[in-house]
Amino acid sequence: MILTAPLTEAQVRSLKVGDVVLISGEMYTGRDNVHAYLRRPPPVDLHGAVLYHCGPVMLQEEGRWQVKAAGPTTAFARNRTRPMSSNAMAAGRNGQGRHGPKTLAALKESGAVYLNAIGGAAQFYARALPEVLGVNLIEFGIPEAMWHLRAKDFPAIVTMDAHGNSLHADVEKPPAKP
Repeated sequence: MILTAPLTEAQVRSLKVGDVVLISGEMYTGRDNVHAYLRRPPPVDLHGAVLYHCGPVMLQEEGRWQVKAAGPTTAFARNRTRPMSSNAMAAGRNGQGRHGPKTLAALKESGAVYLNAIGGAAQFYARALPEVLGVNLIEFGIPEAMWHLRAKDFPAIVTMDAHGNSLHADVEKPPAKP
């Protein structure tokens, strides 16, 4: 399925666990510092946004930033604290690794999805992020800043949907007894 960000509520609610998506349009990055910061009002409008749990490797040449590597970072650590507050919940959260029941409940309540990116594909994903539109929270450092990027055919898999379904929970279920 092809998605154009910012995402509409109808787009997000149409997604189901297991859907493979290609995202084009605007995307933001945010690692742990950004997620902690987003408990207050965000520095940008995240309505319909895709927030990618990533600490990109950036290079500035001739006054312009370029994404050199942008692999997903493990987002599961966020489960030890609390999920991003609903006032800052992006329509799509993207990262690597599983999330638990708190995140699933927050996604269902806010009508958002969790998109899983493939670990170890940092340079591949960088090619799907051809343009840097801006940066916020640069005081956190380059990998921890909130980068505003343009995506083109960024691939991901829906592993938690807005209806309360979770591929992570399904995989963790004990096998049925014969």
